[in-house]
Amino acid sequence: MLIIQTSFIPVAEDVEENRAMFGIIICGSGNGAAMTANKHQKIRTGLCWNRETAQLTRQHNDANILSLPARFISLELALEMVDTFIETPFEGGRHQNRVNKIACS
Repeated sequence: MLIIQTSFIPVAEDVEENRAMFGIIICGSGNGAAMTANKHQKIRTGLCWNRETAQLTRQHNDANILSLPARFISLELALEMVDTFIETPFEGGRHQNRVNKIACS
């Protein structure tokens, strides 16, 4: 399930509590949204600005929320990035150790 909301906190909570597998958040630069969401346990938000960064944030960081910078990307690119993010699996392997270190204790 994918949930898109206009507020960052409910998206992070839905992903954190397994009500959604992925979330998409949008703000002007994407930075504030990403920082807000990343305060939640189990959340790994990737701020992405093209299809390659959307792919890599999933492959290498197992990101579960995509943050989009609305002021800097077109609607067409945003939709392509969402598709890429959702369709790209986490590679695991050598990346798993880094992902394990992300969580706050």
